[in-house]
Amino acid sequence: MIIDVLTCFPEMINPVISESMVKRAQEKGLVTIRVHDLREFSADKHRKTDDYPFGGGDGMVMTPQPLYDGIRTLLQQAPDGVRSRVLFPTPDGVVFKQEQAEELSHEEHLIFVCGHYKGIDQRIRELLITDEISIGDYVLTGGEISSIVIMDAIIRLIPGVLSEINSALSDSFSDPLLDCPWYTRPEVFEGEKVPDVLLSGHHANIDAWRKEERINKTKERRPDMWKAYQDKGDDKNG
Repeated sequence: MIIDVLTCFPEMINPVISESMVKRAQEKGLVTIRVHDLREFSADKHRKTDDYPFGGGDGMVMTPQPLYDGIRTLLQQAPDGVRSRVLFPTPDGVVFKQEQAEELSHEEHLIFVCGHYKGIDQRIRELLITDEISIGDYVLTGGEISSIVIMDAIIRLIPGVLSEINSALSDSFSDPLLDCPWYTRPEVFEGEKVPDVLLSGHHANIDAWRKEERINKTKERRPDMWKAYQDKGDDKNG
């Protein structure tokens, strides 16, 4: 997979992609991440990328020319025959969920467009953006952090990135229920003991305990997910 990131602030992206799993994915040759400074595409002599909104109002809007030229350049650089998807993180986009991360993990070329201020000129959204994505009902300073969140969720699902892909596939939101509690050594910590069933070696009982814990957590924390689980007929415990 090739991931291009178009941003006014490359140094917000570079430290994160140089660490942990994302770094390993690049070292394995599974992902190529290229970060591009949007200012390099500006035709303005001062490399300006924003201007006042038509119609008045507070704040600034990112101008279309640098975005258009930048995105078009990255689309032209894509390998022959490869479909490119242009992702714009924005609070008014479709809420990002695990299913979308799984879908995007199969793509060969993704372009992230990092907005700022009041956003980007609407004409760019209509002409070039293929996916408008929100990571939640709140507003950040810019699209860099949102892009990193989405990128991380996608990359970890690419085969070969994680040593235990089944672990990723059983995470919360990869399944209709939230994940269960997990414990490791020592058996007792600060007076708190690991549940006896996990030490029993009885795998059927352990599976039943984990299922019950997942159900209880989902009922308590995400009644919307629990209702969807019941509506699909997946509830086996009443």
